[in-house]
Amino acid sequence: MIKTLLLLAIAIFSINAFAVPVDVNTADANTIANSLSGIGPKKAQAIVDYRAKNGNFKTLEDLTHVSGIGAKTIEKNKADILLAAPVSEAAPPADAAKKPDVP
Repeated sequence: MIKTLLLLAIAIFSINAFAVPVDVNTADANTIANSLSGIGPKKAQAIVDYRAKNGNFKTLEDLTHVSGIGAKTIEKNKADILLAAPVSEAAPPADAAKKPDVP
């Protein structure tokens, strides 16, 4: 009995123990659900659906526009939520900044 309870407790508390940060602007619902605490498959799918309809999230607070995602959930996961810059906002390659020598 005690052994079973111990194994159950370990399983419950280790679900997200090895989670890695996830980019909510590119990840699929399964990856989001497996990476963020308190986000199950339905909420993760809501994140993906919202992103598809409204575009990328620009701030963590933008996630509160998704039904079922509140400030507490974001606060709990903020270290694991990544927001990749859209390609158009990414810094240009170092070579692009150089101007050609004109005689």
